[in-house]
Amino acid sequence: MTEDQKPAVVSKKVLIPFILITSLFALWGFANAVTDPMVQAFKKVLELSNAQASWVQMAFYGGYFCMALPAALFVRKYSYKTGVLIGLALYAGGALLFYPAAVTEQFWFFCLGLYVLTFGLAFLETTANPYILAMGHPKTATQRLNLAQAFNPVGLILGLLVAQQFVLRKLQSDDIENYSALEEAKKAMIRTADLAVIRDPYVILGLVILAVFVLIVVSKMPQAREEGTLPGLGATFAALGGNKKYVLGVLAQVFYVGGQIMCWTYIYQYAEAIGMDSATAANYQFAAFILFLVGRAIGTYLLRFVSPGRLLMFFALLAGACALGTIFINGVVGLYSLVGISFFMSLMFPTIYGIALDGLSEEESKIGAAGLVMAIVGGAVMPGLQGLIIDAGGSGVADTLIMGVPEVNFSFVLPLVCFAFIAFYGNRVYKGFNQSGGRWG
Repeated sequence: MTEDQKPAVVSKKVLIPFILITSLFALWGFANAVTDPMVQAFKKVLELSNAQASWVQMAFYGGYFCMALPAALFVRKYSYKTGVLIGLALYAGGALLFYPAAVTEQFWFFCLGLYVLTFGLAFLETTANPYILAMGHPKTATQRLNLAQAFNPVGLILGLLVAQQFVLRKLQSDDIENYSALEEAKKAMIRTADLAVIRDPYVILGLVILAVFVLIVVSKMPQAREEGTLPGLGATFAALGGNKKYVLGVLAQVFYVGGQIMCWTYIYQYAEAIGMDSATAANYQFAAFILFLVGRAIGTYLLRFVSPGRLLMFFALLAGACALGTIFINGVVGLYSLVGISFFMSLMFPTIYGIALDGLSEEESKIGAAGLVMAIVGGAVMPGLQGLIIDAGGSGVADTLIMGVPEVNFSFVLPLVCFAFIAFYGNRVYKGFNQSGGRWG
């Protein structure tokens, strides 16, 4: 290859495996989008506080944290294909648990289903992300991952459409102004009906995932497993721990996922504070996902001309500016600012991922990928903290003022802090690469 020739982002010889693995990005995007509105749905149906309802996200993203490293160790020893199949089996199993959960009407049972479901997603993400990075020239690895991740918002949009049309619009508890004041017999009937509405998309999803499982079983995938003796885990962990770019990248990913989930989960509470119902608020989340998709496409294109660290810094600064608008501008304009954050978040996950793993050996990348997937725990912890801020004045979303703005507005100071750290990381990476020319740490 001459200096004037640029390596292909995806070569023809790996096109089919690339397409198959890329389809997984849409599948876990769908699960994310269907789950976000469930925080508000469970809050209404089961009469939970904002902090209690945030256990939906705690279960969902906590599963990533618990299973990411075991998944990486499994994929390290066995094949990518086997890891994908285990991931799909757990994904389907967790989704199908929603059926008995709806029968028992126990919130913890739904959370258990989400927990098992994300065991599967942890396997899929731990396998798919480094696999995509390895499917071509290292110079195009971050661009290739952004391309694959572009299908994630496609799944997000489909998931939100399902949540909006087949869940939120059918919830009887959301249509009744004083649901909690109803007599218990009437409330029990509505609760049973609404939990069945929440159950159905997950059960159907589980059946679809089983079909995908069969498709992957019969497909030929390259790189079954590495030959030779695996290097010691201790040396691999030591190398990763001594790489500042990787360690700070994991922390940046914690902040990114936390910021993303807060901005997507609490869009419903923000809309509620200005008198908007959940079904209408879902339209704004749909707009946010569209912007996320457009931003991912534009960001992937810009990476051809701008270094990943520098572009990450600019996008994080602009996301922070939108977060400030969300906090200090009341009404629908503040909601527009919240929606706008999604455009600038779009680049962050795959870019941080690609930067953090850049320059690592294949063995280090496999274990390092687990750390970056475990960083998704930010989506489990931070929404709960935001929920506590929103509950500061009571179970409503605008019961009190903090620094002159409603509590739900002020709660978005947490995503603001997240974007500030990501901007710092992007700047450090950009300057570090320019000075060292490679492995920064």
